[in-house]
Amino acid sequence: MSAKWEKQEGNIGTLTIEVPAAEVDAAMDQAFKKVVKQINVPGFRKGKMPRKMFEQRFGIESLYQDALEIIVPDSYAKAIDEAGIMPVDYPEISGTENFVHGQDFTFSAQVTVKPEPKLGEYKGLEVAKLPVDVTDEEVEAQIKDQLARKAELEIKEDEAIVEGDTAVIDFEGFVGEEAFEGGKGEDYPLEIGSGSFIPGFEEQLVGVKAGESKDVVVTFPEEYHAAELAGKEATFKVTVKEVKTKVLPELNDEFVKELDPEVENVDALRAKIKEQTAEQKQAESDAALRDELVEKAAENAEFEVPAGMINSETDRMLQEFGQRLQTQGMNLDLYYQFSGQSEEDLRGQMKEEAESRVRVSLTLEAIAEAEKIEATEADIEAELEKMAAQFNMTKEQITGALGGTVVLENDIKIQKTVEFLVENAKITE
Repeated sequence: MSAKWEKQEGNIGTLTIEVPAAEVDAAMDQAFKKVVKQINVPGFRKGKMPRKMFEQRFGIESLYQDALEIIVPDSYAKAIDEAGIMPVDYPEISGTENFVHGQDFTFSAQVTVKPEPKLGEYKGLEVAKLPVDVTDEEVEAQIKDQLARKAELEIKEDEAIVEGDTAVIDFEGFVGEEAFEGGKGEDYPLEIGSGSFIPGFEEQLVGVKAGESKDVVVTFPEEYHAAELAGKEATFKVTVKEVKTKVLPELNDEFVKELDPEVENVDALRAKIKEQTAEQKQAESDAALRDELVEKAAENAEFEVPAGMINSETDRMLQEFGQRLQTQGMNLDLYYQFSGQSEEDLRGQMKEEAESRVRVSLTLEAIAEAEKIEATEADIEAELEKMAAQFNMTKEQITGALGGTVVLENDIKIQKTVEFLVENAKITE
């Protein structure tokens, strides 16, 4: 077998593959052994019909398709190695009509290969750090949130609903005079201002007291998941059965110790929150700086991202999204039902980010190659030890779970490349 690679415009080329007659005959022999086991011929057990009799009865051409299914994938795989190319999508095969028993067979594969980015500026990129100062207002806001999480609900006897209260309501929704499915509820606790109901619903309950009823008129959003309600005006007949208000605990040393046994008093809590917030802001600032550098380097590189690579990355993103939904007790089918979107809609929304991810990945690989950045044995060993401690596993177990160290090696190389960009950047405060 021989292969000839001709690069064309962009990332596409033609791989011409010549298969000698001996390999064609071998594929025909395999095809016959496969096919003869599947046919019933009077006087012969399955698989025992002589080859000549088979060809006389069915024609030698009846084996061509099965032979092609044997020879094309095998020859294509060998040709890729011989040509030293890296396809990123399924090939378009042509020339199979030239297949003839006993003759050399030549076919072509139009192949989309991995792009080779033409790097632009990636050293000395200018970026600004995000501020990491923590204000007193931010600390107090976090303390207020912690107090709110420990708040208790007390019934308001004869007071109107205000924002932040929880109203226990019965409701039923109507479009015109007709009640619609899913629009009815009883003893439903609704926190006013939470935004959990249709826009405009909660605000109309402000000022209502327990025991009172009110017609709440809203318009469903145009993109509402239930198509029969999208964009329509509806009236909800609401009865407020009970009103509860949040009562915050008193911020004192006793409460602080219940909240965090390691903290002695209120001042110590403020100091700890300030320190933790500063660490979080620093981590976010560092991450944002790295992201900006990587994006700038990718923007400065010149190359076209193949559609096949975008599709593959979109597949991965869709799978990741589905896994996140499962942790919330949902799946993609339910998401499509509730959101009113289709898989095609979701893939369309993900396409731009998928292309960006591929562009960034290819750019970082090119920079690593240009700067001869590698993952050393010491790097891999250190990462394995870190992961083993993190997951309470042995290094051998980690390696087995990863199917070797190739993925880990690539991840380390990319991380080192990002750090290279940081080290060579012009960073302003």
